[in-house]
Amino acid sequence: MGFAPALHSEWIKIRTLRSLVGGLCAVLLATVGFSALAGVATATDADDFDPLFAAFFGVNFGQIAAVAFGTTAVSAEFQTGTLRVSLAVVPQRGRWFAAKLTAIALPVLAVGLTTGLVTLVVGSAVLGEKAAGLSMSESLRGVVGCAVYLTLMALLAAGLTALLRSGAAVLSILVPFLLIVSFVIGDLSGDVADFLPDRAGQVALRTRWDGVLGPWTGLAVTAVWALAAVAAGAWRVRRRDA
Repeated sequence: MGFAPALHSEWIKIRTLRSLVGGLCAVLLATVGFSALAGVATATDADDFDPLFAAFFGVNFGQIAAVAFGTTAVSAEFQTGTLRVSLAVVPQRGRWFAAKLTAIALPVLAVGLTTGLVTLVVGSAVLGEKAAGLSMSESLRGVVGCAVYLTLMALLAAGLTALLRSGAAVLSILVPFLLIVSFVIGDLSGDVADFLPDRAGQVALRTRWDGVLGPWTGLAVTAVWALAAVAAGAWRVRRRDA
């Protein structure tokens, strides 16, 4: 089977599983909802107030939904035993895994772009005059950065799931890391924390930054993390029996 039919097959799996469709919806709802709540509660008299990051604060929670989506899309193959059927139809394991990753990345990117645009509109509306200083280029960077960042985090989770062959293990690692550990490490380790996947990628959602990475170099660092996870997952898929 060629790549296009394999991709079509993987897309059918994703759009017919309610948990995966719900995961995509959760990316939008969590990001927009928490951004709106954060905008209401944000103290704008602080010296480090960043209107772009305030508008996109909900990405901290939307990324959890993106991680869950990437994890579930891969772990379902192991849990239900459909991996054997998939590899029987597509014997080239690398081609199958590439199709799986593409079927994960494209919908997350599309939902991420929608999420970024809606989040910007809602966040700016909630912040009101406090967001008036945002330029068009900063707003556009926020929307695109949001979409790319969420996609990379979904791919990172997908790669780790293929490596560990356990969705529960990946979620038990990534969710606490993203919500707790990363912030603790960031407070203690200085510039080293700038190279963590979440902190690096979220620089694109800021109007100002003090670290060594800029918006696009930060996303590049997150892409390296995702690529490393995907490469490790591909190695495991090739080496391990279905």
